[in-house]
Amino acid sequence: MMRNLLDRFLHSQTTGAIVLLAATTLAILWANSPWADAYFSISELKLGIYVDDEPYLLSLDHWIKDGLMVIFFFVVGLEIKREVLVGELSDPRQALLPIAAACGGAAVPAIIYAFFNFSAGEASQGWGIPMATDIAFALGILALFGKRVPLGLKVFLTALAIVDDLLAVLVIAFFYSSQINFMALLTAAVLLATLAWAVRNRVHSTGVHLPLVIGIWLCILLSGIHATIAGILTAMVYPVRASIKPEVFFSTIKARISQLEGTELTRHSMIEDKKQFRAINTIYLTTRDMIPAGIVFEENLHSIQAYIVLPLFALFSAGIAIDSSVMANLPDSVSLGVFLGLVFGKPIGIMLTCLLMVKTGWAKLGKGITWSLLFGCSVLAGIGFTMSIFITELAFSDPLLIKEAKLSIFAASITAAILGSIILNRFLPKKQQFERTIT
Repeated sequence: MMRNLLDRFLHSQTTGAIVLLAATTLAILWANSPWADAYFSISELKLGIYVDDEPYLLSLDHWIKDGLMVIFFFVVGLEIKREVLVGELSDPRQALLPIAAACGGAAVPAIIYAFFNFSAGEASQGWGIPMATDIAFALGILALFGKRVPLGLKVFLTALAIVDDLLAVLVIAFFYSSQINFMALLTAAVLLATLAWAVRNRVHSTGVHLPLVIGIWLCILLSGIHATIAGILTAMVYPVRASIKPEVFFSTIKARISQLEGTELTRHSMIEDKKQFRAINTIYLTTRDMIPAGIVFEENLHSIQAYIVLPLFALFSAGIAIDSSVMANLPDSVSLGVFLGLVFGKPIGIMLTCLLMVKTGWAKLGKGITWSLLFGCSVLAGIGFTMSIFITELAFSDPLLIKEAKLSIFAASITAAILGSIILNRFLPKKQQFERTIT
């Protein structure tokens, strides 16, 4: 029972959001404390290797953003692939509304930002910042309402956030990457093809997969495309559906168990009894073929992503020294573009797109979804946080612009979370009403 409770705790979107918020709060407090110098020194700590006395070093900050965050994007890639192949995005008619909503919810914030920062030098590069939704925070807040939330609303927000993440990945790949090294990119493609061949031919050895994955990451890093794209590309290789049919699985397992039932099976008997060994090995291989590698990775990496990768990213990315130089410039075009893009642009883009799709008959609202609840969800989508901070680091080199953008992201995310929660609490069925409905 305790194990089940622990598993539920670790896999809860709400818990992950709380941990992420705690790491963010710690970062801000630490960066503005008497120990601020230690915070920034740790962030810039150089780590790496020496080859022939030649240093290959990156700061801890870069290792997190270019290394650990690959795990985050790998999980995002698996989620996208799962939803497209077997999830809520696999049915074109059902997927059309959240896909369109995500596009509208990305375009309008970008336009709002561009309106305030058109021809503003480096500041004009930040149009991608208010486009993304932080799936962990948004779904975590929605989870706080428990069973009051209709399934259709959960499905809509999840699908919207997945498509939103995909759009953010494309934006990073095409607009926030440096000059392309095509030789490194070609090498990455060859390694990726080799990995795909190994997966397709059921070569499961870690000794084969791990060097290929590291090689893909290194080549993408050297190619000029942001290294985190390696996580997305690698995720596309791993299956999210079983490689054998259920009937084959059942018939094979039953046949091999029947073989074993007529033998004296012990913990060591298979060493001498080759028939036992072959039967058990076949059961093992067949079971492995029935469990998609992508789902295994997604399940096993969830806790690592939620409780190590994202908190570390927040801890060393959210720390802003709030000094007079920052406050004196607020509000400015960057802060206005980010804040208004997330808080107002997101819901406007999502709602207008959904209204257009429904009124034209191209799509319809899911079961249990009302326009009021949809509006509440669209406001929650203004929680940018993780992806917005990540794009900020790519868009700007000026420390002042980075600080201004991050402060606006925090303010906008908090505002969106509070407003979205108030709206949903107002229009979701009350607990008593919900209980009467289900009984």
